[in-house]
Amino acid sequence: MNETMQLSLARERFCRRERRSVPVVREFAREAVADWGFGARLDDVLLCVSELATNALLHGVPPGRGFLVRLLLEEGDLKVEVHDSGGGVPALREPSDESGRGLLLVDALADRWGVGERDPGKVVWCAFGKTGP
Repeated sequence: MNETMQLSLARERFCRRERRSVPVVREFAREAVADWGFGARLDDVLLCVSELATNALLHGVPPGRGFLVRLLLEEGDLKVEVHDSGGGVPALREPSDESGRGLLLVDALADRWGVGERDPGKVVWCAFGKTGP
């Protein structure tokens, strides 16, 4: 392989709009974290995967649809993407007694995060280096 080429790996998991999808996605992420050598970031990655998947279920996936979780190893970082077909753009906000903490946790634990467009819907992503920010 050419030394200037970057190795890129990806794994995907499509999930139904049901609560049991969150632990399924967490286990899916656990395997990639172990295989790709990100064990030091395991807790951070799993919590962020759980929060993004939960947000997709509660706010981004219309009834009868599902969501896609894609894990990518790019340029030494582990990137988590959650694709859904719902509208709206997630943003940090003041939490209430009932909700609003998910993205605050992602913001605190991931090295970076953002929202991208897709048609229909959006991609909410976060990224982790092996050792943290």
